[in-house]
Amino acid sequence: MSFFSLNVADRIATLTLDDPSAAVNTVSPAWIAAMTEAFTRIKNDGGVDSVIITSAKPGFMAGADLKYILNDTARFTPREAFEFSQRATVMHRVIETCGKPVVAAINGFALGGGYELALACHRRIVVDDPKAVVGLPEVNVGLLPGSGGTQRLARLIGALKSLDVLLTGSSYRPVDALKLGLVDEIVAKDKLLDAARAWIKSRPDASQPWDRKGYQAKETHGLLDNAFANAITAKTAALSARYGENYPAPLAILTCVFEGVQCPIDGGLRIESRQFARLLTDPRARNIIRTTFVNKGLAEKGSRRPEGFEKAKLAKIGVLGAGMMGAGIAYIAANAGIEVVLLDMTAEAAAKGKAYSQKIFAKQIEKGVKTQEAADAILARITPTADYAALAGCALVVEAVFEDTAIKAEVVRKAEAVLAEDAVFASNTSTLPITQLAQASKRPERFIGLHFFSPVERMDLVEVIRGRATSDETLARALDFVGQLRKTPIVVNDARGFYTSRVFQTFIHEGAAMVGEGVTPALIENAAKMVGMPIGPLALLDEVTLDLPLKIVDQAIAEEGAAYTPPCGAPVMRRMKDELKRASRKAGGGFYDYGEKSKALWAGLTEAYPRAAQQPSAEEVGRRLLYVQALETARCLEEGVLTHAADGDLGAVLGWGFPTWTGGTLSLIDTVGLAQFVAECDRLAQAYGPRFAPTAQLRAMAAANERFHPVCAA
Repeated sequence: MSFFSLNVADRIATLTLDDPSAAVNTVSPAWIAAMTEAFTRIKNDGGVDSVIITSAKPGFMAGADLKYILNDTARFTPREAFEFSQRATVMHRVIETCGKPVVAAINGFALGGGYELALACHRRIVVDDPKAVVGLPEVNVGLLPGSGGTQRLARLIGALKSLDVLLTGSSYRPVDALKLGLVDEIVAKDKLLDAARAWIKSRPDASQPWDRKGYQAKETHGLLDNAFANAITAKTAALSARYGENYPAPLAILTCVFEGVQCPIDGGLRIESRQFARLLTDPRARNIIRTTFVNKGLAEKGSRRPEGFEKAKLAKIGVLGAGMMGAGIAYIAANAGIEVVLLDMTAEAAAKGKAYSQKIFAKQIEKGVKTQEAADAILARITPTADYAALAGCALVVEAVFEDTAIKAEVVRKAEAVLAEDAVFASNTSTLPITQLAQASKRPERFIGLHFFSPVERMDLVEVIRGRATSDETLARALDFVGQLRKTPIVVNDARGFYTSRVFQTFIHEGAAMVGEGVTPALIENAAKMVGMPIGPLALLDEVTLDLPLKIVDQAIAEEGAAYTPPCGAPVMRRMKDELKRASRKAGGGFYDYGEKSKALWAGLTEAYPRAAQQPSAEEVGRRLLYVQALETARCLEEGVLTHAADGDLGAVLGWGFPTWTGGTLSLIDTVGLAQFVAECDRLAQAYGPRFAPTAQLRAMAAANERFHPVCAA
């Protein structure tokens, strides 16, 4: 396969990247071999004095294909991973030591391995286009640049500056990249190759600074350089505090830079490859890649969309209810170019909902990321009203009114009286069964759940819930709408709490139950954050209010009676709300007391729930909080609420912040191992109750040595 073309004119070789099998140029073993061979020939070709590397595609080059990293490297030993990194490293060394000037003419984005290629060139010229971003985003997938990125960047712009780039994984537009020293020059698109040729003629030097005799990195003296050593010590402490032991990539990057700049370049590159190999053979990187990139991308491309229906592009929708959720849905829909009828009980309430979008735009205008004209054009798409007749012509309606079956039934009837026969009605309910709500509809086959997450404008996930009568066509239309909004869908079947709300409840109930057991509240909160949850269960309860989970419990008791087993945390929640009058932050205080700019655990918790003499370890608390969620997800998959393990993981990570290092709830079970997970759950069930008892299917999977996700694709 030819990954590039090579043309020589006026003794200048122009190597144009253009992988015919892919939309973007990516790093692969075959590409590395082809580049190594090409530059070995160029080095020995007396008819070539210099080289320009550019691309025939809109982007210059991306990094390694993440599907390749996920699948093809899954069974690598550390030695094989080291050699994989070294092959790319050797290729880049061949380029920069070929004895001839090499210019990267960056015509579009250069990210990851693509930017590492540019770093191995002697000059980096980028087009004046905000889409032509450069950067090293590997930390975002649990890895580090594995073919020289940490070493060349540290030597190019300085070790501490390079850490800011490497540890954030940010992408930089040309003007910012030039300020940081990531590129050397910005030119107009039509002047890119001319600028490369001009530099070649004016600068025949064909060596990198770090290959010249006497070169020393600024921070070469390491611990003898007090300022550098102090900065590294501070960064080490900060990274350890932020990531703990769950995310090894940031500390590995720090190690590469600190140790690497104290060595000659080839020694630094070996250090980098060793650290890269350690990360690549750790399951956490593959967990992150599988869920947050590969499966997320597949979901956004319509992996759950039924076949046989023409893709729809909605021009006009209705949103019923202009509260925070409805207002947020209206904002993202208008932003996506859709006309929105925002309806509430009064015109004033609807106008207040539109004002939500105005506040968001005001902040964007203040920051300079949006103009007033652009904001006005989007706002003009939102029509606030109290008149149901305005819904005429809407292809889809999203109901976001109060979580009450009777209220929702009323708005369904009023809306359907106006809507066309083929319009889709979607409920944004987070817990009420879709099949039950669809009983108010004349067209239950066109009724579906679209559960958005708050704040809507910042949360990527949409949980799409099929009722028993929901048709394939309705599901396809709903997924098309989610795609227009540029959100990530998961598809689940109808059940109490669906998937996300059902599993999320186990986290907050487990935290509350521990309070009742006399576990120190600070231990509960800190252990949750130690395992990677964004917030502790008690602080989270204060934010969502005790009213919400207790309402869900009471509704289930009313509908199911003795067949329903209340969750473990309900007694503590009920006492906190009814007896102790500590219902939420909004109500003045819950598990925490709140000052103007501070909060602290409520001192009265000690009296209300005396501390147990024997406290569990932080590891035990964290394990309970993670395992109870993973186990409930497995139940959802067995019961058919979930139909794919990938949806369970996506929903967990994007919906309520389950730690990304795990890859999601079911990936966590795979990482632990089914047999060990089942054994641990048996132990937890003995210690804390039957909610931890493994299911029969989990036991069967463990006995058969099965997984929810294959180690690598077939």
